[in-house]
Amino acid sequence: MASDKVVETVMVGSYLEMETEGKPKNLKTRLSKFFWQGGSVYDAWFSCASNQVAQVLLTLPYSFSQLGMLSGILFQLLYGLMGSWTAYLISILYVEYRARKEREKADFRNHVIQWFEVLDGLLGKHWRNVGLAFNCTFLLFGSVIQLIACASNIYYINDNLDKRTWTYIFGACCATTVFIPSFHNYRIWSFLGLLMTTYTAWYLTIAALIHGQVEGVVHSGPAKLVLYFTGATNILYTFGGHAVTVEIMHAMWKPQKFKAIYLLATLYVLTLTLPSAVTVYWAFGDLLLNHSNAFALLPNSPFRDLAVVLMLIHQFITFGFACTPLYFVWEKAIGIHECKSMCKRAAARLPVVIPIWFLAIVFPFFGPINSTVGSLLVSFTVYIIPALAYICTFRSATARENAVEQPPKFVGRWVGVFLINVCIVVWVLIVGFGFGGWASMTNFIHQIDTFGLFTKCYQCPPPPPELNSTTIPFVHPPASAPAALHRP
Repeated sequence: MASDKVVETVMVGSYLEMETEGKPKNLKTRLSKFFWQGGSVYDAWFSCASNQVAQVLLTLPYSFSQLGMLSGILFQLLYGLMGSWTAYLISILYVEYRARKEREKADFRNHVIQWFEVLDGLLGKHWRNVGLAFNCTFLLFGSVIQLIACASNIYYINDNLDKRTWTYIFGACCATTVFIPSFHNYRIWSFLGLLMTTYTAWYLTIAALIHGQVEGVVHSGPAKLVLYFTGATNILYTFGGHAVTVEIMHAMWKPQKFKAIYLLATLYVLTLTLPSAVTVYWAFGDLLLNHSNAFALLPNSPFRDLAVVLMLIHQFITFGFACTPLYFVWEKAIGIHECKSMCKRAAARLPVVIPIWFLAIVFPFFGPINSTVGSLLVSFTVYIIPALAYICTFRSATARENAVEQPPKFVGRWVGVFLINVCIVVWVLIVGFGFGGWASMTNFIHQIDTFGLFTKCYQCPPPPPELNSTTIPFVHPPASAPAALHRP
């Protein structure tokens, strides 16, 4: 049985340097394998849930202030369901591609399959190029957002340095993710990351309830169409974290078991995002319109500081999740993806971090940048392209008959799946990309006009005025001044 499991692990493309023959021989090796080498269904669930509910947890109350309470709740439920469906489609296309390649005796022992390769194998080079462009750009800006979030969060603990300086520091820290070989090695990080976001979500919920509503609280949302669709696209971005679905599946020992994992992860994520966003918006109302980070309005406390620190660690993990597929693409482009030396691959990966670092300094707009990425990139990367790719892959009767996975009965088999896909494409194209793109770009340009590019400290409170000789007011002499100073 042990040898069978080793063969199975090789078949799903894990790296040779991370494999061991048979059972580990000593305690150190066993512990290393337990914490470091993941590939089970549980590992995939932790990866999906941890990656999905990152820094966006702190911006959802801001989105609720733009949308209003009812729309905020409904959009979370709608996009959570749509995101789970398109993740399911991606998993089916991966299994289909994998099965076809294995019939051709393809060897994936030292090769990680990625989404653009699935599109290439099933639909040709034009689909590959479109998928590669959207996926890489989305993951690039997804990594940028994590760096911006790190600087935004740490500022609420230590404001001795401005947010731009903190971005420099955390950019250097996040560059260490080049040493993580693949998604196999995120086992302990995914588990800890989900614990951290769970604590933060319930801290936001409880802290807002204890704080209560601020005096004269107003809940005016939705007030403007621009704000309404900006908030909606931020939620679209929230549940569009499955741009790394293929890489997570490839790290599994049995990828065919992935189908319902993303849905289960989304259901757990909703238990974190809904209570926290609802209670913080209930407590602070329209104040959130000018505070995209929920930490900005909550009072100082050891519990808040702990939440900030945990989110910082989690954002480091999520940075790795978003950046690792970019590392793979870069390795394949320069021809060292199958190199067994992790040190050489780590050194080769470093240039990927530089543009991410630079863009985080240019556009430090925590909150508005989420909506912009959601409307322009997420809408295509994880909603429109997977839905259309599924339709095109199985458009012929022969392809449907020979499909590895047949559609479930409860959705109406092929007709039902195609109809759902068309509805998703139309909805996201009009609401997400159309209205959402207009609103988010309008808001993003407003941020540039207000704060400017390379702004030193986005949404920071103004420094207190310094007293000097030119600002000290004149003091009148007392009534008991010498009489000689007065003329009769």
